[in-house]
Amino acid sequence: MARSIDYGTLMHRAMRGLIQTVLRDVADNGLPGAHHFFITFDTTHPGVAIADWLKARYPSEMTVVIQHWYENLNVDDDGFSITLNFGNQPEPLVIPFDAVRTFVDPSVEFGLRFESHEDDGEDEDEDDGDDDPDPPREAEVVRLDKFRK
Repeated sequence: MARSIDYGTLMHRAMRGLIQTVLRDVADNGLPGAHHFFITFDTTHPGVAIADWLKARYPSEMTVVIQHWYENLNVDDDGFSITLNFGNQPEPLVIPFDAVRTFVDPSVEFGLRFESHEDDGEDEDEDDGDDDPDPPREAEVVRLDKFRK
């Protein structure tokens, strides 16, 4: 088999690393200026931990906002945990970086979207005997118009 450079996986790792670096800085120093984040994640991904009532309300995907009120932001190599306020009810969340689908900071018009290879249906030569629970995702910069109301 010919060796090739897997740019999609490399980009995926780099963009996850960017999110990790940003969130670590916010955990250490707080949100600077007008910065705030919209983070959409796959609620079915292994390692996601959210309250049962949130899981029932968001069975496949959820978007959280990190802006005015948050507590206990902790970041490690695999993901982050945070307590957010849902209708005056603080709820802890654990979100692996591999569960993140979009990361947007509208204050500076920056956004990333991660797409799963399994969504595009183009991996026809994939080895069916290897059941990878976390298929690589591709990263791309997204237009913020998608998130404006």
